[in-house]
Amino acid sequence: MVDHRSVDVSGVRLAYQVSGPRDAPPLVLLHAMGETAGDWDEVAPALATGRQVHALDLRGHGRSDWPGTYSLTLMRDDVLGFLDALGLDRVDLVGHSMGGAIAYLVAQADGSRVDRLVLEDVPAPLPRKPSAAVRPDRELSFDWDLVPAVRRQIDTPEPEWLERLGAITAPTLALAGGGSSPVPQAGIAELVRRVPRGRMVTIETGHLIHRTEPERFVAEVREFLGS
Repeated sequence: MVDHRSVDVSGVRLAYQVSGPRDAPPLVLLHAMGETAGDWDEVAPALATGRQVHALDLRGHGRSDWPGTYSLTLMRDDVLGFLDALGLDRVDLVGHSMGGAIAYLVAQADGSRVDRLVLEDVPAPLPRKPSAAVRPDRELSFDWDLVPAVRRQIDTPEPEWLERLGAITAPTLALAGGGSSPVPQAGIAELVRRVPRGRMVTIETGHLIHRTEPERFVAEVREFLGS
């Protein structure tokens, strides 16, 4: 059974879905840019057999508030505030794409809150050549204004984000999508090289590993988390 809830974090309402036993270790899922908590629906039930799963709508997405101000650091602080609001002292943290960048920023900011970290197709924060984002011609489940704001940070990341990968203490699993992913796989290898307790597993299926290979995704994550 999935419960739909929300919580106020510094004046921003954050919506989330929770499933799994209440007394199980907490697992927090952070989606990619333009997605919502529902993006995890295919894998969340399997993960919730051994964890209490919290799938969050990040600010500007889904049922959470769309405040008009967006950055990776604001979303990082939202996640830390979310943990505080729910009384979650330590969690396992899974992030896909943009959600993975937020996840490693959380682990950098307060390593005591993260037991284990899973990053799905997430490269090290290295500068990249900017490209124009084209707004889809349809109703969106997210605030388009967040796209240019966040992409600017991804294109030109703060230098300390790269430097502080070495400060992440949590065992870290980097799931890489392989050659068909638009994410430079060398960037994922660089992230793993810099994170002291990081390791990389490649699943040759592209950027959306948890969608295209959900059983393999769940198996790798559950083995890593010790389920």
